Amino acid sequence: MRDWLLYLVIAGALLFAVSSWWGVRRLKAKHTRSAVREETHDPSLARQKVAVVLNPIKARSAEARVLIESTCLAAGWEAPRFFETSAEDPGFSQARAAVEFGADVVLAGGGDGTVRAVAEVLAHTDIAMGLLPLGTGNLLARNVNLEIGDLRGCVDTALFGHQRFIDTARMRVENARTGQSADHAFLVIAGIGLDAEVVGDTYDGLKKAVGWLAYTEAGVRHLPGRRKRVAISLDDQPEQSRKIRSVLFANCGLIPGGIDFIPQAMIDDGVLDVVVMSPRSAIGWLAMYWKIVLKHKRTLPVMTYYRSGKIVIRCAEPMPTQVDGDPTGEATTVTVQVAPRSLLIRVKEDSGSEDPVKSGAAGRAGNS
Repeated sequence: MRDWLLYLVIAGALLFAVSSWWGVRRLKAKHTRSAVREETHDPSLARQKVAVVLNPIKARSAEARVLIESTCLAAGWEAPRFFETSAEDPGFSQARAAVEFGADVVLAGGGDGTVRAVAEVLAHTDIAMGLLPLGTGNLLARNVNLEIGDLRGCVDTALFGHQRFIDTARMRVENARTGQSADHAFLVIAGIGLDAEVVGDTYDGLKKAVGWLAYTEAGVRHLPGRRKRVAISLDDQPEQSRKIRSVLFANCGLIPGGIDFIPQAMIDDGVLDVVVMSPRSAIGWLAMYWKIVLKHKRTLPVMTYYRSGKIVIRCAEPMPTQVDGDPTGEATTVTVQVAPRSLLIRVKEDSGSEDPVKSGAAGRAGNS
């Protein structure tokens, strides 16, 4: 029975991927214009001290280590310093050790959790972060146009690429029922509600078997459910009362599968794009699905967009939360705030220098 269920889930996930293929191909260039605006610059460093925060359990971590060591040797630099993450620490103390080492660039080798930990330490410093996408989602790497499967190319970009500043964001979660609170940095998308339910209830075994497509199965299981009333405040304005299934806070909008979930989100514009989703039935979910995949511009009452530098959401009963695909517990109050141009990252030379970027920015301003 389990085998048949697995086959059914895989078939459904593949059907989802095939159905979105047409929209993905059409919108690849559009995503580049909307999510990357600032022109890149050359760091102009003849020699570099390189540190690597590496998750050793990732499948290609050993390959990444060899590539980094050989590339630094060929460049005539001193040997890179490696700091391995652990189950207890996804990269915070390791990134701090890399800073103390005096690194010019710190490479984050792992999944989204490793990248987020390194970014939190490097934010508001002049130390650049390089990306080695070794995880399942690799959200930030996708949004700065890195080739996820080209590990050698990612190493070259991290060591020799241009640089640009991007926004980061923080989400504070508070649970009045338990008295617990915590702060979490994020780089791509955080949320409260259904999206967090899906992230927290995806089968690890299925994720290993089919990668990001495993989230589709969890999403189908969680679609039935009731809307919950929350109070939403944008930029310290008066609260709005809404019934929602999910609220997303997007720094940028590209998610696995090549789907540009929030095409107007830009990674360096100093605001977050907020998406409030409130479908009542399967019809509402279907309308949202087609709007996302085919990029219909028609406004949907069950899917509303806002832009804000600070968002506060209060709810009577605890709701699950997530940042960049990792569960962050239940909360009765969520406070999200952007930190403009706070992180320096390594990107490909043409990642932000094409003219369409400026026209995309202008188009967005005109639609504000």
